[in-house]
Order: sequence, then C-alpha cells, then structure tokens
Amino acid sequence: MGRLFRLRADSVAFPPADQALKEPAGLLAVGGDLRPERLLAAYRQGIFPWYDDSSPILWWSPDPRMVLEPAQVHVSRSLRKTLRRNTCHISMDCAFDEVIGYCAGLRQESQGTWITEDMQRAYRTLHKLGYAHSVEVWQQQQLVGGLYGIALGRMFFGESMFSLADNASKIAFVALCRQLSEWHFDMIDCQMPTEHLSSLGARPVARTEFLHRLSRNAQNPDQTGYWKFTAEL
Repeated sequence: MGRLFRLRADSVAFPPADQALKEPAGLLAVGGDLRPERLLAAYRQGIFPWYDDSSPILWWSPDPRMVLEPAQVHVSRSLRKTLRRNTCHISMDCAFDEVIGYCAGLRQESQGTWITEDMQRAYRTLHKLGYAHSVEVWQQQQLVGGLYGIALGRMFFGESMFSLADNASKIAFVALCRQLSEWHFDMIDCQMPTEHLSSLGARPVARTEFLHRLSRNAQNPDQTGYWKFTAEL
C-alpha cells in the first residue's frame, strides 16, 4: 500500500513518480498550484495534473504509460487519401488560446473536462513562456482541429486534441509527428491509453522505461519559443 503525498505550498518538489498509488492507478500527490515552475518540474519527472472543478489539484504518473516515437506514427490508408487531397492548412502556435478553448469546451459537452479555467490560464502562461505549443488544422480559414502540449528537451507531452471535421485531430497529430521527426524528437508522451491514440501507433510502456527515457532526455536543451510548421505531410 502506498500513500498519497500532499504538496507543500513553499516548494515545487514532488515525490518520486514510482511511488504513485496502485489504486487509483497512478495517483501520486494532491495540492500545490499550477504555477509554471511547478508544472515544468512535474513534467520533467513524468508527472502531470489531472482533476476537475469538484476536486483539489491531483498529480498522476500512470503505469503503464502510452508513448509514441514520432517516426513510428501510423497513417491509415483512408487518412493517407485525406492528406493527399491537400484540403487543409497546418500551422503551429498561431491559435493556442482557441485550441485549448475548443479542447476544454468539447470535452465539457461530452463527458466533463479536466481542462478547467485554472488549467487553461496555466497552459496559456506556459505558451507565452515558449514551453506549450499548439498544432492547428484549417479548412477555408476556419479552425477545424488541433492539439496542444508541452515540449521539454526532445520530448513532447501531449495534453489534448479536438476535431470539428472528419479526421482533423488525426491530421494534427500526424503533422506534429512529421515536424518532431524533422527536429529529431525522441518521443511523444500520450499519457493514458485510448483507442484513438492506439490507432495512430501509440503503445504502452512500463513506467520504469518511461522514466529512464525521461532521465536521458534531461540532457537535451529545451526548444522554447514559438514554433512554425515546416515539415511535409
């Protein structure tokens, strides 16, 4: 039996991720805040916040962890046909506020959301600091899909995606993978397993392996600043 750690207000330190509870699976700590220093410290240690307005801030490190090497993204035959039609325009960091707003709003309508107002403000701050990034999919100058997440070293920590048109979120994810491959990123952290991510090639790995790769990633410099999409789909 493990124990749930309570974070101190005067420190951004976290307990080791491998001390997370088995039930609820992956829950590690409670409390703290969403200031940039704490969020970045969490991601560097394989920990992320996940909670809703009815609970305190909860911090998680699941086992296994869903990951994807960017070069290994799976593009189905139907998605390849969609990409060849070339009806979409891809951008990065051009509409971060809108992307996170759509991610929060659509999830709220369907099943409730962990992307609370406080979370949105926190990640918008990280975007302004050059750590949080978005991918946007446009059709006829209308935003129809996208995703956002955090980049540290050569790892991208995906947070959420949305789609207002068929395959738009998949197109955003493939675009992200193409760009990260061009920049020699090693891995995308997809956090929790879903059928959507599995269909794109994500796979579960043991938390020990994930943390080992995270430790090696700490040697790589962060690529902060606004991103621009330059890869070929």
